[in-house]
Amino acid sequence: MKRTTNPTVTAALAAGLVCLLVYLRALGCDFVNYDDPAYVQNNPIIRQLDGNLLFSVFTQPHVGFWMPLTWLSLALDYRFWGLNPVGYHLTNILLHAINTGLVVLIADRLIKRGPVTGDREQPDYISFLMLLLAGLLWGIHPLRVESVAWVTERKDVLNGLFSLGSILCYLRYVGDRELHGLKDAAGRWYVVSLVLFLLSLMAKSVSVVIPAMLLIADWYPLGRFRRENIRSVLVEKIPYLLIAAAISLLTLHFAAESRILISTADLSFYQRLMLSGSAIVEYCRMLLYPVGIIHLYLIPIPVPSRYAVITALVAGFTCSVIYAGRKTPWLPATWFFFIIPLVPVLAFFQNGVQAYAARFTYLPSVAPSIAAAAGIAFVHKKSKASAQRYPAILLSVLIASLLVFYVATTERLIASWTNSETLWSRLISFRPIGRAYFFRGDYYLVIGNYVAAEKDLTTSIRLALEAGNPEVFNLYAMRGDALSKSGRYDDAVRDFTTAIGMYPHPNFYYHRGGALKALGREREAAADFSRAGEDTGPLEWHTLP
Repeated sequence: MKRTTNPTVTAALAAGLVCLLVYLRALGCDFVNYDDPAYVQNNPIIRQLDGNLLFSVFTQPHVGFWMPLTWLSLALDYRFWGLNPVGYHLTNILLHAINTGLVVLIADRLIKRGPVTGDREQPDYISFLMLLLAGLLWGIHPLRVESVAWVTERKDVLNGLFSLGSILCYLRYVGDRELHGLKDAAGRWYVVSLVLFLLSLMAKSVSVVIPAMLLIADWYPLGRFRRENIRSVLVEKIPYLLIAAAISLLTLHFAAESRILISTADLSFYQRLMLSGSAIVEYCRMLLYPVGIIHLYLIPIPVPSRYAVITALVAGFTCSVIYAGRKTPWLPATWFFFIIPLVPVLAFFQNGVQAYAARFTYLPSVAPSIAAAAGIAFVHKKSKASAQRYPAILLSVLIASLLVFYVATTERLIASWTNSETLWSRLISFRPIGRAYFFRGDYYLVIGNYVAAEKDLTTSIRLALEAGNPEVFNLYAMRGDALSKSGRYDDAVRDFTTAIGMYPHPNFYYHRGGALKALGREREAAADFSRAGEDTGPLEWHTLP
């Protein structure tokens, strides 16, 4: 008897393998000085894989966030790899490859319920190519680079594993229930979906919106919003909502305790609304035109008034999509599958200075990728049905060209994560902001390139003064450190004195004392060492109370 292969499984494996190969370049990347020190290099909690670690990560926030499974995964990497970045990158790449395969499996269950593939007699190779395309449009898109090539974003790929697994198990539950009723097999898939949902929240709480996403899927393409079973559909979501509510309260409690959320006094609701509307447009732009992607988009101060117009356009577009849903339900379903996962990362829950980020599209991009693959399959089917073959050939060439463009752009973006210098240099080439010069200067200072460090920190000081940054004293101190290490002690003393005049931190006295001692000014150095007391460590960034 001839054995047949499952095109869905084959497509999932193929898509995952392609992603694995595309991202192998990230194995050559180092840690970067943007959150990696706090998450891995200087993080004491991941150094011991024991009961104390379990108690700590489940009962306390770290780096301002409660995400115990992320810390556990990093602790496992540390157990095997120490501080060798190769192992951390390998884990990220493998997780993303698996997630790409899961997107293919989800696409198979969603597309079969839509209008595109109503023809059940289509050849296996068409199904294979359509599902493979869905996985690749998501997996190798340049917007994925930040989530995969940045060690800190382990939380993204780990959350993706559990989130996509939860959605897939829910779709399996719905399929089994429709075929066999509410029996043990269907119930088991439901329970597994719930467990995976909980695990996703323990990796990163952004997946708290999954219950809403499942309701959208119930409406379209699953078609479960019928009068006779609407109640059971809603009751099914109660356990998801209870878990989401509990983790949300826990996350908000720890966020308040860590003081990472920006208050409404600093950012009004109206400003948050405008920033959110602008961010949605930028996410759409990067999804459709992934050119010039950088890793840091700062909130503009003041918030431009044109953002109000942009937000109004987003609201108008959403209303028109809802109206069009009467005839084309896939359109509002895809739009809300895209928008809903973005809600937790919009300015309504703003923490930090980031206006939007490529990594925030990890889950939101799944539905548009699947819809795009289904739409392309539909167009291909129509063109094949016509007498002319050239439209189908042209479509194939365009899709192949798009995938090649994705791979080339993704490879270039991965290269920018090679080390801190390449990362911040790329940002400077697009947006020469003071923060980028500071981080690159800090990297130069660590590797001993003191001349380059002094130059970058000088630029950062100038930009900080122009912006009225009240914490510019940190930059003066860091430049003083670079000058001192390069033997320019007089200039170093001048910078440390400026920093002390702005913010007399004991550590600044200690470092100025070192420069004074090198100049032979022993009495002044002794006075500074006395003022420093026991604060004799390396320079750190100090935040005003």
